Amino acid sequence: MVDVLVCQRALKRQLFRKNESLLLVICIALFLFLFFMYQKADCDLAEKTFSFKKKENSISRSKKDTFLFIVVLTSPKGRERRDAIRKTWFSDMKRVNSSITAKFVIGVKDLPVKDWEDLKQENRKFGDILFLSELEDSYYELTNKVLQTFMWVDENLKFSYLLKVDDDSFVRLDVIISELEKSLQRGKLYWGFFRGDAHVKFRGAWAEKNWHLCDRYLPYAQGGGYILSGDLVNFIAQNADLFQKFNSEDVSVGAWLAPLQVNRVHDFRFDTEYRSRGCNNLHIISHKQSIDEMHQKHRQLKENGKLCVEETHLHNSFIYNWAAPPTECCKRVGGIP
Repeated sequence: MVDVLVCQRALKRQLFRKNESLLLVICIALFLFLFFMYQKADCDLAEKTFSFKKKENSISRSKKDTFLFIVVLTSPKGRERRDAIRKTWFSDMKRVNSSITAKFVIGVKDLPVKDWEDLKQENRKFGDILFLSELEDSYYELTNKVLQTFMWVDENLKFSYLLKVDDDSFVRLDVIISELEKSLQRGKLYWGFFRGDAHVKFRGAWAEKNWHLCDRYLPYAQGGGYILSGDLVNFIAQNADLFQKFNSEDVSVGAWLAPLQVNRVHDFRFDTEYRSRGCNNLHIISHKQSIDEMHQKHRQLKENGKLCVEETHLHNSFIYNWAAPPTECCKRVGGIP
């Protein structure tokens, strides 16, 4: 009887060990299955999070050498302004430097079918539009628009500098290229018309409800036009998911670059504020230009080598004092374009 009990117990222990081994194998298999499914889902999510209409964007994904890449923020309905730029300062690109590439940037998420078809037809004709398929084009998405553009450019191009302008900006490409090639060619370049004394907006369309850094905006180049070297664009693109996004894209770029050792070049020849300071023959970027003013400036340059029919002065400018605190950096005086 004792022998029978011993045998039964031994058999139970053997069965338990077999079941235990089988259970362990099942657990390992289940773990591996769930792990690979999670990895696949994570990759799929990453692909879906940031996608573009690649068939409609004419630059291939293989990186191409570009000295200056020009980004023009425009709206789906901005055909007249795009055509004005194409007929004026865009037309000088290849004459100035064969290694300049330019793109109008438009968000096309939830765009009406008719507007989308018109834009595709326009791009088939000119091949100069970058479509952001995950972005709805609006004033409140400008920071995302700039950020997604930087990410696309960083992924698709090998470039030295990036010029960001609006579609109401006129640009002297000849002067910009000349200075980049001769005197400003260096890394970590942030070139534009800087503000360091601007009060934070807490009301209105551009209110910054999430700004808690200080009582002034950190020094930033005004959004009508600024230039970044490729290494800074790369830094922004590679760290995009870490940045706080503010309503104003130019304020955002200034904040993102604030802690870096950046070569900030304040240049009063950038007439890039929210209102034009007038027409001066020294200006190399002129913001807030009408279509007629763009054609007039381009015609004047071709016929007379000067930007203005007659120089005008509407508002004072300043030379940035980097040695002074932000509240005292930007004293406007007469006699500066």
